[in-house]
This record gives sequence, C-alpha cells and structure tokens, in this order.
Amino acid sequence: MKRTRQRGPVIAAAALAAAGLLSAGVATVSATAAEDDTPGATTPSTVGSTETAPPLGVADRGADVPFQEIEAEDAATNGTLIGPDRTYGELPSEASGRRAVTLDAGQHVEFTLPAAANALVLRYSLPDSEAGTGRDESAEIQVEGSKVADLPLTSRYGWYYGTYPFTNTPGDGDAHHFYDESRTLLGETLPEGTKVRVVAGSEGTTVDLADFELVADAAAAPTGSLDVVNSYGADPTGRADATAAIQKAVNDAAAQGKAVWLPEGTFRVDDHLIVDDVTVAGAGPWRTVLTGEHVGVYGKYGPDGGPSENVNLRDFAIIGEVTARDDTSPDNAIGGAMSDSVVDNVWMQHTKVGAWMDGPMDNFTLKNSRILDTTADGVNFHQGVTNSSVRNTFVRNTGDDGLAMWAQTDDNQGNTFADNTVVAPVLANNIAIYGGEDISVTGNLVADTVVNGGGIHVGNRYPGVSGVTAVQGTFDISGNTLLRAGNLDSNWKFGVGALWLDGLNEGIDATINVSGTQILDSSYSAIHFVEGSVTGVHLTDVTIDGTGTFALQLQAPGSATFTDVVARNVGTENPVYGCSSDFTLTDGGGNSGWTSEQPYCGAWPDPVH
Repeated sequence: MKRTRQRGPVIAAAALAAAGLLSAGVATVSATAAEDDTPGATTPSTVGSTETAPPLGVADRGADVPFQEIEAEDAATNGTLIGPDRTYGELPSEASGRRAVTLDAGQHVEFTLPAAANALVLRYSLPDSEAGTGRDESAEIQVEGSKVADLPLTSRYGWYYGTYPFTNTPGDGDAHHFYDESRTLLGETLPEGTKVRVVAGSEGTTVDLADFELVADAAAAPTGSLDVVNSYGADPTGRADATAAIQKAVNDAAAQGKAVWLPEGTFRVDDHLIVDDVTVAGAGPWRTVLTGEHVGVYGKYGPDGGPSENVNLRDFAIIGEVTARDDTSPDNAIGGAMSDSVVDNVWMQHTKVGAWMDGPMDNFTLKNSRILDTTADGVNFHQGVTNSSVRNTFVRNTGDDGLAMWAQTDDNQGNTFADNTVVAPVLANNIAIYGGEDISVTGNLVADTVVNGGGIHVGNRYPGVSGVTAVQGTFDISGNTLLRAGNLDSNWKFGVGALWLDGLNEGIDATINVSGTQILDSSYSAIHFVEGSVTGVHLTDVTIDGTGTFALQLQAPGSATFTDVVARNVGTENPVYGCSSDFTLTDGGGNSGWTSEQPYCGAWPDPVH
C-alpha cells in the first residue's frame, strides 16, 4: 500500500513553515464552513502558530501513514469549538492539537475529502454513563447529504477516574482518557472533494478528527497456506469462539512449514494464540479482525521454552475488549518473547498494551502498524530485549507511555525507535527509555503529551534500572520533532520538559547525543535535567521555538555541551531555570536566544502558550 505524508487540507502553522517543516505541496488555507443557516454555524480560522498545529502537519518526521487526517476544528461545523487548552481533565487537553468540536444532538461536522477514500476513522468522546460503565450511541454518516451508515460509538473504553491505577467510578477523582476511535468502510470509493458529514446522535459527542483512507481489496491467501475457515472450521462471523481452531492451524502450519491464512472476517479469540516458527497472515487490517476479551498473539516466554523464533505476523487487526486497567492481567495484543521475528501492518486497539515484549529475545521488528486506545503502553520492550525496533508505526491515545523500553532486571541493548508518530499519551511520555545500552530514538514525531511526562525521556528510573541495566554506552536521539510536548507533573507540582533526563536511581554517565531536533511549543520547558546527576549529554543543531516556561530547566547536577542550540519565543523573561552552580554548560558555539548567566531561581511561573 502506498503511504503518504500529506495529512489533510488545512495545515497552516507559521512557525512550522519558518522552520521548513510543513509538508511540501500542502497549501496554507483557511477552512470554509458549509452553506448552513443553522444558528451557531462557525468557520474555524486558519492556524497561525504551533499552539494548535495538527501533529500530522509536520513534514519528514514520524510515520508514513496510509490515511489523510482532518482535524474537526478545521472542518465545517455548526457545533462548538473547544480549546485550545492543556489543562489535565479538560476535553481539549487530550485532543490532537488541543482543540475539538462539541456537537449537541443533531449537530454536525462536515469534512471535505482531500483525496479519494472508502473508509473513515472517527476520533471522538462520548459522555460517560452515570455508573461509569459507559454508554453506546451512533453517529449518522452522510455523503453529499445522503445517509450511508450509522457509525457505532461508545464510551465503554474511556473515562477513567482518580489516580493510578484508576477506576471506572465517577466521583473517584479527575476524569481522563476521554477519547476513543471508531472505524467504518463507506461502501464505495468517494472522489476527492466529496463532503462527508458526521451527525451527532441523541447524546451528542465531541469530535476530535477524522482519518480518511483508501482501503485495498482483501488480499489473497499465501500459496500453500492453511485456511482457518475452510480447513479448520473457524467462524468468520465472530459469533463462535475460534481460538481452538486457529491454534490448531498455527500448530499444524509450524510443523509443516506453511503459513496460516486468516481470510476476511471477524474471529472471536478469547485466549492467547501461541506462535513459534510460523507466519500468520490476514487479508488486511480492515478485512481480518481478531477480537475478544483476552485476545492476543504471544511468543513463548523464556521459562516456557522461549523465545519463539521466526514468527511473522502481518495484515490483520487485533481489537480487544479491555475497558479497565489491570496490570496483573496480560491482555496485550502481542506479547511474550519473539526472536528473529516481524510484526508488519497489524492494527492494535482496545487492549491493555499494544505489544509488551519480555526478553530474553533478539532481533524483533514491529513496523507499519497502528496502536490505538490502549489502557497502558503502546509498546514496551521489557528487559533483555536486544537489537529490536519499532519503525514507521502510528500510536495514539495510549493510557501510559506511547513507546517504551524498560530494562528492569536484564539489560536492553541495541534497540531502536525510528520514524514513528506518537500522539496524545494520556499518562506519562510519548517515548520513554528506562535504562539500556546503545539505544537509538530517531526520526520520530511526538505531540500533545497530557500529564506526568514529556515528549522524549531518558532516565535511570523505575524498579531495576541501575548498575548493569542503567543508561550506558551511546544514545542517539536525533532527527526528532517534539510538538506541544511535556506537561505538568501532578506529584512534583512543576512542569516536565519536552526532552527530559532523570538520574533518580543512579546518576546517568553515558554518551547521549541529541541532534537535528525541533522542540516546538513545549507546554513547560524545552530541555529538562532532574534528579540524581546527568553527564555526557551533547546537544547539536537543536531548535527551540516556543516554550511555556524555560528553554532549559536544570534541577540536577551534571554537564552538557550545547552547539547550535537556538531558542526563540521562550515563555519566561529568563530562559534558564537553575538554583545551583552544579551543572556545567559547555558552549560549543552557534547558540542563541538563551544564556546560562544568572539563571532564574524562584517560584514556578505559570506557563505561557
């Protein structure tokens, strides 16, 4: 499938354009309201700064995605524009671009297709039920004024309350995790310029955005593969449990050196499928769906004879039914241990974690995939994972870190997160590296951190991250863009930087090279050192454009070299926070817009966005 970086018709961010970051050929235009005499009809204005720039408007960073994205606030609507607002617990804080459109019953958002499409993904928030168990609703989809579908919506997968590990009980504290996503095939290919209207049902809804896609026909079965329906009796309607039938096909295919074929359909899988030395292929992630309360595809854990080897999973979706966070339940889409294995073009949604991988394991790749609406991490390489990567993958609305590596008891070595897009993790960081050796984080786009985290984090934090598992060797943090990243930490009561380093368990003493990086419109500081000590950091060719507070926030002893680090539009009069002289800044030349002389030390200022 051809993938593109053109992300929609309305991308107008002056600061991005000045930095050369807008996609080539995408015009700066204003949205135009539909001809509508409904009272309150609005025409959203053109975005003029990175404060509300859409994440997918940044060129040449992040994942190549197969869809065109249109933010609801940039479409025609007779609803109410909300935001921008980064306040935790408010609906706009979790929206892409920090803005959305709230619709009362019967109100609409109308999108104009920037390219031909036959499928729609709607990101929305539906009000919770009084009991906190969620409610079901539908939105009417109209094409050029005619109804084509009722899109099912639900709040069962959202609306958590209180503090970690959270509850589904209203009244237990701050509400969060408001949004969910629903998808539908539109029944025909609609040409560029078609108007697709989303009309709210009786309960109303808040619409964040729509992704429009041209989905290919169902793929053909691999030659000689074992068909789980025709040969093993798996039910493709989703009514009967297909776990045993698919597992039998997997076991037979491994023994015979054949692939497993999951044809078009929905298959109920209420337990983990265990895979080893086998290919499992579907007809495409819009065509083949595995679903169920405990659905997952797992390699063998080390104590169970693992890791599994030579596993290939491709071209299907795993859509779970996880409605609450339970860290004792392994309800992940993909898990266990897999070496010399590839996950390619797999859609993961409504599971606890997209992929939680437990070492020892080596040479695992997850690529070209989508991870949406999880209750915890998007991906976690958890201890003893080596020479493995996540590439060209789109992650949104995770309940914890978007992409993480956690060297808890065994060292993670030689791993890479490259060319991924991570948007709106509801808790913690877009990308987090907890310990490890010789790690690369390159070419990623991260945006809209919500609370208690930053855009990219490197730290000796969390249990087991010290000694042989601590940050060591050389870290390559290059070519990344951090947009509206970082936010307030509710425990510390101060802001976390967009890029931050933490030596809590023991001081960081490694080579950490940060280069070719844009840090745009940080919610608080741009670059942040905190706890323990941090040494060996080299920042080169870093652009800071817009901060809520400081360019640099120094709360730990250590040292760093700054070369061609340019800051502008800093939110505080003094661009550097620091209350001691224990941090050594080496000027490598070419720096501007900030100075380390006489740093500010005082009360935390309110951010200015």
